[in-house]
Amino acid sequence: MILASREPRRHWPRRLTLALCLLSAPAFAQAAPLPDPGAPLPYVIGLHEAYLTPQYWAARLDNADAPILDRAQIDAQNARMRSQDAHIQDIAALPAQLTAAQVRTRITALSSWPTRPLYDDQGQPIATAMRASIEANLGLQAIAAQVAPQFGLVVKRAALRTFPTRQRVFSSTGDTDIDRFQESALFPGDKVAVVHRSADGRWLFVHSERYSAWIEAESVATGDRASVLGYGAQGPYRIVTGAVAHTAFTPEEPRVSRLQLDMGVRLPVLADWPAATPVNGQQAHAAWVVQLPVREADGQLKLVPALLPRSQDTAGEYLALTPRLLLQQAFKFLGERYGWGHDYDTRDCSGFVSEIYRSFGVLLPRNTSAQAVSPALDRLPFTEKTGKAARDRAVTQLQVGDLVYIPGHVMMAIGHVDGRTWVIHDTAGGSWYGADGTRVQAHLNGVSVTPLEPMMASDTVRYIDRITNIQRLRAKTAE
Repeated sequence: MILASREPRRHWPRRLTLALCLLSAPAFAQAAPLPDPGAPLPYVIGLHEAYLTPQYWAARLDNADAPILDRAQIDAQNARMRSQDAHIQDIAALPAQLTAAQVRTRITALSSWPTRPLYDDQGQPIATAMRASIEANLGLQAIAAQVAPQFGLVVKRAALRTFPTRQRVFSSTGDTDIDRFQESALFPGDKVAVVHRSADGRWLFVHSERYSAWIEAESVATGDRASVLGYGAQGPYRIVTGAVAHTAFTPEEPRVSRLQLDMGVRLPVLADWPAATPVNGQQAHAAWVVQLPVREADGQLKLVPALLPRSQDTAGEYLALTPRLLLQQAFKFLGERYGWGHDYDTRDCSGFVSEIYRSFGVLLPRNTSAQAVSPALDRLPFTEKTGKAARDRAVTQLQVGDLVYIPGHVMMAIGHVDGRTWVIHDTAGGSWYGADGTRVQAHLNGVSVTPLEPMMASDTVRYIDRITNIQRLRAKTAE
């Protein structure tokens, strides 16, 4: 589908050399006088107090409220993502029967023991016996010749794991933040296809729209295909627009009590719920009555009402995709702890940008490696032959919401000030040269605002030198 934007954004031309000749003026307005950002804050190079607010960056724009994509264009963008990007999976299109070889191939593609040494949280090497036990729990020999996928809904925020185990493993003895068996997370209401169960029965290998991995069986309720795939197919809805929201506490139904709902989660509303009828012991006038999946004792799916307080940051529809609202959504995560693979009930760099865009109804692949090269987005690639001048020029032309990729990391552009380009990103570290000429090894370990130009990947290599791709959302037009 080819759509024209009401407010067209700049296109990335196909060739970087042409891009550097044809780039239009930056979208960051700098002509109007702006309030003094105040004295610099300590530690992060060049940072001022005002830079930690979305309002500061929105005030620098001359198009803060112009739509980047309208709703029809977002729908078309998502359709391209589903049709063009192999990392996006349509579980509804799975065949009624999978062969054992197909299931085994998908599992072993993920669940392959790393070649590097691994350590536990006490700094001890993972014992040979433990490795053997974890690998045996894959249950590969028990896969039937023909496997009929089961369908289910996720009932609580749950980790997706490399192997069917809670065992945390690390690449070094000094860093227990990055669990190498942590892949991602799924959220209440996410749809999955179950294709295998671990040998101990406690784990399921599932396909979801953006990922395939192991999830604890207690986090999934299985039901008939129509009920699962039809969940939430009709509105009205409540969409989580805060970093997180929580359902109301209820001792009557603990399965939906204080349930964490992350940004972009969309839940169906039971709009015809009788006003005088309590929900789980509480009258509903100060909350939205939403429908949530729960898991019965036999693992089967049941849909129940729950209260989502009106005090929680939610909306009745996806937000309008504008630069101002992109900034607003990104800064709602400011200061949140970094969580590799959605560990710690938070998120990592790619999860951060995914959930920002999800609050606008925009679908992105899960990992940076997939996001960076997605053919469904407007990609500007860089190679080893891309020179310093070309890289620097491309950075000066970044617009709000552009995604900047270096190996293993993604940053979102928020603006330009004082000759620097600024980004917001969920990062475990970072470094830059201090005033004394020594390189500062930062331990940011959370969602941070930093300038891009001073960031160093090593003593001599800048982040800018390592950029592999810049991705932009824009309306697709005929070329």
